[in-house]
Amino acid sequence: MIFTTKSEAETEKIGYRLAEILSGDGLERAFIAMRGEMGVGKTAFTRGFASYFDISGVRSPTYTVVNEYRGKCRIFHFDMYRISDGDDLYSIGYDDYVESDGFCIAEWSENISDYLPDGTITVTINRTSEENGREIVIDYENSGV
Repeated sequence: MIFTTKSEAETEKIGYRLAEILSGDGLERAFIAMRGEMGVGKTAFTRGFASYFDISGVRSPTYTVVNEYRGKCRIFHFDMYRISDGDDLYSIGYDDYVESDGFCIAEWSENISDYLPDGTITVTINRTSEENGREIVIDYENSGV
């Protein structure tokens, strides 16, 4: 699926829509690998996703590596920017999060591409030439959805 947005609010709506689709498919857990340069809207997308489950207060986990949110479900929001190898990844309890009920959303997932679980949904956000424009590509072809 490919979407074009022109504002942060529109990017949040696409995140909300993905949550709606996954919930409608009966999923209680999934891994979402976010890709895109700094400031492109990965956290805004996550905020929209979380809002579907009545979760507010979503912030970038830059300094904490992972934020856990609870609402109608659990969301584990990762920032993998500073993760450089498997030892770093597993020292934060990555296995436990991935195996838990809830949705894992990992910003900078390209840093952990060798460790993404089977069925990962990939969300790539790129800037467009239009002011505040974004192209959002959601690939869940191999995710089982």
